[in-house]
Amino acid sequence: MRTIKGPALFLAQFAGDEAPFDTWDSITKWAADIGYKGVQLPSWDGRLVDLEKAASSKDYCDELKGMAAENGVEITELSTHLQGQLVAVHPVYDEAFDGFAAPHVHNNPKARQEWAVDQVKKALTASRNLGIGAHATFSGALAWPFLYPWPQRPQGLIESAFDELADRWRPILDHADEMGVDVCYEIHPGEDLHDGVTFEMFLERTGNHRRCNMLYDPSHYVLQCLDYLDNIDIYKDRIRMFHVKDAEFNPTGRQGVYSGYQKWIDRAGRFRSLGDGQVDFAAVFSKMAANDFDGWAVVEWECAIKHPEDGAREGAQFVKDHIIRVTERAFDDFAGGDTDEAANRRMLGIG
Repeated sequence: MRTIKGPALFLAQFAGDEAPFDTWDSITKWAADIGYKGVQLPSWDGRLVDLEKAASSKDYCDELKGMAAENGVEITELSTHLQGQLVAVHPVYDEAFDGFAAPHVHNNPKARQEWAVDQVKKALTASRNLGIGAHATFSGALAWPFLYPWPQRPQGLIESAFDELADRWRPILDHADEMGVDVCYEIHPGEDLHDGVTFEMFLERTGNHRRCNMLYDPSHYVLQCLDYLDNIDIYKDRIRMFHVKDAEFNPTGRQGVYSGYQKWIDRAGRFRSLGDGQVDFAAVFSKMAANDFDGWAVVEWECAIKHPEDGAREGAQFVKDHIIRVTERAFDDFAGGDTDEAANRRMLGIG
C-alpha cells in the first residue's frame, strides 16, 4: 500500500491574462495559498512555460522548479493534451482542431501533425530535465467519427485506424523510453482511447510498450456508464496518473449518454466540481492506495455550474480529506503471537 501524494491542481483551466493567473510566479503562489502542494503544467501555455527552452535547457527547468518550490508547490507533470490530440486527427475535425496548433501549420494537416509530434517529444525531454517520470496527453482520434456502427463499418476499418494510430505514437513512446518518462493517455470521449477495450487495442499494437500507460479520470467513465472502480483493479499496473474530477449522469426519458447535442448545463451527463457529482471518491482513493499508486492526486476542475476559483479552493480540501495515510501495521497485530513453526504444525494436526 502507498499514500497518494497531493493535492495538486491542473492549471490548464485557470491560466489567463489577468493576475494571479497570468504568470508562473503568481499562479503557483495562488495555488499554494489555496492549499495545493503540486501543480500540473500545460506545456502549450506560453504565459506559464517556454517549452522550447524547457526541452533544451536544464538551467531553465531548474528555475521553473525553484520558483515553484519558493512559492510552496512542486511540478507534478507536464501535459500535452492539445498537442497529443493533433498527433491523429480525422479530416472532419481539421478546421476545428487547427486552433490547437501554431498558426504557421494551420490548413496543413501534414505539417500540423509533424509539429504536434515534435511538441510531444520536446515535452518528454523537458520532463526529463525537470526530473519528472510521467507525462499527460491525449491519443488523438482517427476512428472517432465511426464510433457508432451505423452505417455498417467496412471490415478492417477500425483495425486500420488503430494500426495507424500505433505507428504514429511508437516513435514518441520510444523517445519517452529514452527520456525515462511514462506516457499517460487520458482515457477520454473524443479520443480513440476512450475506454479499457480501446486502450488494450492500442497497447497491443505498440508491442505492449512499457511507456504506454493510463491517466485515470473517473468522471469520463461515469458519463460512459463504465465501472470506474473495476477499471482501477483491471489496469492498476498501467495507471500512472490520476485526475480527480467529478461527474454526474442523470438520464431522462428524453436523453441519455449522447445528451441530444445539448450545452453542458442541459446534458444528462455533465462534469461537476468535487463533491457535487456522483463519483464515490472514498472507494476510488481506497483502491488507489491499496493498489500502490505511486503518483499525485491532481484536481482537474470542470463544472457546468460552480465558479472555478470556488471549485479549486474546495477541491484542495476535498482531496486532503480523501487521501489515505496508509498504515504500516495490521490493526490486529496486538493480538498476534511470535512465529512458532512447531506450534503452527500442532494447530494444523501435522505436528
